[in-house]
Amino acid sequence: MAEKITIDDGKVSNGFQEPLANGQTGGQQGKTPEPLGQKLKRLALANMLVILTVAGVIIGVLIGLGVRSAGLNKVQIIYFGFPGELLIRLLKMIIIPLVVCSLVSGAASIDPKALGKLGGWAMLFFLVTTLIASAIGVIMAFIIQPGIVAGAKPTLPGAEDGVPQAKEVMDSFLDLIRNIFPSNLVAAAFQSYATHYNLKQVNGSTNFTVEKIPYGKEVDGMNILGLVVFAIVFGVALRKLGEEGEILIRFFNSFNEATMVLVSWIMWYAPLGIMFLVAEKIVQMEDVGALFTSLGKYIACCMLGHFIHGFLVLPLIYFAITRKNPYHFLLGLITALATAFGTSSSSATLPLMMRCVEERGVSKHISRFILPIGATVNMDGAACFQCVAAVFIAQLNDMPLNFIQVITILVTATASSVGAAGIPAGGVLTLAIILEAVGLPTNDISLILAVDWLVDRTCTVLNVEGDAFGAGLLQYFVDRTESKKAEVAELTEVRLDDAGGPAKPESSPLLEKRTLSTDDAPSDPATPCQKESVM
Repeated sequence: MAEKITIDDGKVSNGFQEPLANGQTGGQQGKTPEPLGQKLKRLALANMLVILTVAGVIIGVLIGLGVRSAGLNKVQIIYFGFPGELLIRLLKMIIIPLVVCSLVSGAASIDPKALGKLGGWAMLFFLVTTLIASAIGVIMAFIIQPGIVAGAKPTLPGAEDGVPQAKEVMDSFLDLIRNIFPSNLVAAAFQSYATHYNLKQVNGSTNFTVEKIPYGKEVDGMNILGLVVFAIVFGVALRKLGEEGEILIRFFNSFNEATMVLVSWIMWYAPLGIMFLVAEKIVQMEDVGALFTSLGKYIACCMLGHFIHGFLVLPLIYFAITRKNPYHFLLGLITALATAFGTSSSSATLPLMMRCVEERGVSKHISRFILPIGATVNMDGAACFQCVAAVFIAQLNDMPLNFIQVITILVTATASSVGAAGIPAGGVLTLAIILEAVGLPTNDISLILAVDWLVDRTCTVLNVEGDAFGAGLLQYFVDRTESKKAEVAELTEVRLDDAGGPAKPESSPLLEKRTLSTDDAPSDPATPCQKESVM
């Protein structure tokens, strides 16, 4: 070579280290291999929160089975489950500031064109996966046939309580639009709009009919859909203000970061709270044998559908697009998934999911923009379970479903899952809409409510898993778009440099390298031939 290389403490002039004769890099001593015990200790410390969370679920099951034999009364069960109730309250406390601040700062930090693309890709992913989940639910219900039971129709004592009032499909659709535009933002933090009916007798000439007159009523339950829409629009408005909106944008950014610090503290309490949530639910179970005997096929059908969608379909979609290992991505979400199983609420799991997804390489402006939207509109688990439940009720009542009714169930389940509240038993509240759409009786929802405490947990796990995969795919989309823009910018810059000046004479690369050598550079650049060549 015609380039002079100077060695100083094992380093060359270009900043890289020269390997020495013994195979070690210069200036460093050989490292002794790490003992196995120390390596296991380091891995355990790095994954301590995941280990504690999984252990909390397992220990909670064991404690629940042990305490179950003690015969606690209802008051004692409430006291026993207090640590779990405290976790739910902490997570719900943080939801509103987290959702509002993260969406405002996220919408304000993203270019409106990019915001539209991200929102479009996210909604497309959520829509496609929800449709697939609905289809899996219908297919599994027709294969397993959970409603075809030997003997009499299953009945559970006391299950008739709490059956939601059936609503018309049009009223449910209008309620969804009304909740998108709340009349009171403060009230939207704890109430949402719902249509109820007054029955009015209309007398005719020969007979009389009963007319259902709808009226609006605010019911308990956070209107997170209205808060999400307002926060996104408000963030876009702040960006349009330019410099005048910078102060508020910085405020929401700081508020958001402080909220995530609180989330990191709550995460360390989550294993204890999850342990008592699971234990309390097991203690509350009355007659597990009778439950699984009468509704075992329905429970198995729902859980198998959730397993297929969550561990086969969603990872396959992620791998097909990104060519990355989806199960490695899932491994970092164990804390959030265990919290989803324990709390049975996708909204309550949102703070922990944001933290876990960001630790898997998803940027903050992606996770804090997409995940709150996903927790509101992406309900894969609810759509799958609602389709299974609709076919199950049809089979119980010996009502065959034709092709049009099956398509109606798919479309209605996908649409109604958007408005499903991210709270425990939120999917059951919208199941009546699907039954009304295909003319099925709604009184059998009592059977669904009897086992909802178990099925809803796998629903929530599937919901938050779909949100996480959506955030990961959007991060891949953004990275690929930015890399293409960088390549185009480099090519444009090269073309501009070459287009302005005269044509350059041909020259040898060796001569150019000799000319550009930093050592012994001549004072006169016009005499490169006097440069000494050092081999």
